[in-house]
Amino acid sequence: MKKVFLVAGARPNLMKVAPIFRAARTLESIECEMVYTGQHYDRQMSQVFFEDLDIAKPKFNMGKSTGTHAEQTGAIMIAFERMCMEEKPDLVVVVGDVNSTLACSITARKLHIPVAHVEAGLRSGDMDMPEEINRMVTDSVSNLFFTTENHGHENLLREGKSADSIFHVGNVMIDNLFHNVDRLGPEVIENYECRELKEKIGRYGFMTLHRPSNVDCKEVLEGIVAALNKISEDLPLLFPIHPRTEKMMQQFGISFLENVHTFPPLSFRESLYLWKDAQVVITDSGGLQEETTALGVPCVTVRENTERPVTIEQGTNALAGISGENILREVAVALKKTGNPAPEIEGWDGHASERIWQVLIEYLSCN
Repeated sequence: MKKVFLVAGARPNLMKVAPIFRAARTLESIECEMVYTGQHYDRQMSQVFFEDLDIAKPKFNMGKSTGTHAEQTGAIMIAFERMCMEEKPDLVVVVGDVNSTLACSITARKLHIPVAHVEAGLRSGDMDMPEEINRMVTDSVSNLFFTTENHGHENLLREGKSADSIFHVGNVMIDNLFHNVDRLGPEVIENYECRELKEKIGRYGFMTLHRPSNVDCKEVLEGIVAALNKISEDLPLLFPIHPRTEKMMQQFGISFLENVHTFPPLSFRESLYLWKDAQVVITDSGGLQEETTALGVPCVTVRENTERPVTIEQGTNALAGISGENILREVAVALKKTGNPAPEIEGWDGHASERIWQVLIEYLSCN
C-alpha cells in the first residue's frame, strides 16, 4: 500500500483537499493522510470546516499559524521535514498557492519525495502577490501538474514543463461545490443564523474582502467601502467579514451603512447557502470567482488581475480593480446578467478528484 500525504494549510486549501480526501476513501491501494499546517488557527476558519466539508480531522496538525511569511514558511518546513522522515510518504500532494504549498513542496523534493501540485499553472502576472510567488516556486519543483483550465496547461508548457507530466483534470473546487450544494437540505439550513435575514431581505448581494492590498491601505479601503455603501442603498449586501478586514476598518475609522449586513466568518456551506442565490457576488477571492462561474452567479472581482482567466472569458466574472467608480460600473453591468445559465467548462463536472487519483495510482505503481 502506498502512503500519500495530502497537505492543507488554510481555509481555501480545505475546500480543495476535501474532495480529494473523500475520493481516497474507496481506494484499497492508497493510504491517504491529511496534513494540516494550521495557517488559519481561529476555529471559525479551520476546525468548523473539517466538520462542514464531510472530512475527518487530519491525522497530523502542525499548528504553525503565526509570524511573518518567512517565519511561517520556515516553521512549516522544519515540522514537515521531521514528519516526512518519520512517516516516509511515497508522494506528497499540495494544492493551491498558500505558504504551506510552497513549504511542503520544497521540503518533500529535498527528501526525494515526488510532489503533485493541484491547481498547477495558474498565473496572475503580479509578482507583488505572495500567492504568485508560491505558485511559481511550487511548479518549479513539482513532478506532476494537475490543471483546472487550458491557461494553466499553456503556462506550464511555456515554462518548460514536460507535456507528459501535465494533466488537465478539471477543478476540485467545483467537486466540492457540487457535493455541498446537494447537502443543503432543509434540516441543515434551518439552523443557520443568517436564514431569517436572507428570507427577510429578498434580493441581495454577497461580498468577501480580505486581501492585504485592499484592506491595509486606508485610502484604498475607504474607496472600496464607499462604493459598497452606495451599492447597498439599492441592494442590501451580506458580508461575512474577515478578521483582518474588521481590524483594519476599526483602525482606520471606516464603517458600513446599515444595509451592509456583517457577521463573523461562516462555514463553507452556510456561506454557499447565501451566495448561491445572490444577485451579484463582490469579492477579492480567487476560489469564489470559479465557484460563482460554475453556478452562473455574476461576480465582480475587486482586483487588478486574476489567475483564473477562464472566468473572465465565460463572462460570469469581471475585473473591477480597486477604484470605487469602476466597482459601481461593473456591479451595474453584472446585475443585468443575474439569472443567466451557468457555462459548461471542460472538467468542471464534479469528478476532478477521481481523475487525479487515476493518474496518481498509475504513477505510484511505476515508481
